[in-house]
Amino acid sequence: MPLGRTHDQITLWTLPLISGASYWGTRSGELSLLLSGSYLFAGLMFGGDLDIHSQQYKRWGILRWLWLPYRKSMRHRSFLSHGPVVGTVLRLAYLACWVLPVVLLILWGWYQTQGWLWQWRPIAKAGLALFTTFPLQWLAILVGLELGAMSHSLSDWIGSGLKKLRGPSKKRSASKFRQAERRNRSSKF
Repeated sequence: MPLGRTHDQITLWTLPLISGASYWGTRSGELSLLLSGSYLFAGLMFGGDLDIHSQQYKRWGILRWLWLPYRKSMRHRSFLSHGPVVGTVLRLAYLACWVLPVVLLILWGWYQTQGWLWQWRPIAKAGLALFTTFPLQWLAILVGLELGAMSHSLSDWIGSGLKKLRGPSKKRSASKFRQAERRNRSSKF
């Protein structure tokens, strides 16, 4: 499994490829920017390692406490945190559970200061219109988030697979040998 620094390097080195491919595929600077930005965000702050005390977790700064329940409920590298599509969707749903009440509270406060009547139906329609009016933009964001998360998961899977093929490293084998030797010495006394 690569270190956090390696994941960051993979994200930063592949960002130009993602940007170029997205611009080539869409011929839209706006969509390419949204996809590339969400790829960068997912690679650095919104990937599968939010389930442990990781660089991604630390980057949330004073808001990292939001991810504590998520960390406690996810097993590291499980299908729910690192799985294709599922991991990203669960993290988005989890974050929405925190963000949506805050947004609604802000809207409610704004309505109160304006003297407007709070009605759920127009607010829900406006929220849905935001998604239906800009479907390609939302799709670009979702694809970018998933690509960023998958670059992380793929590097984990490839790294683990290579470690299994190579077998135990000499360093680990020597360490295990020393531990066994210490146990043998302590059992003689």
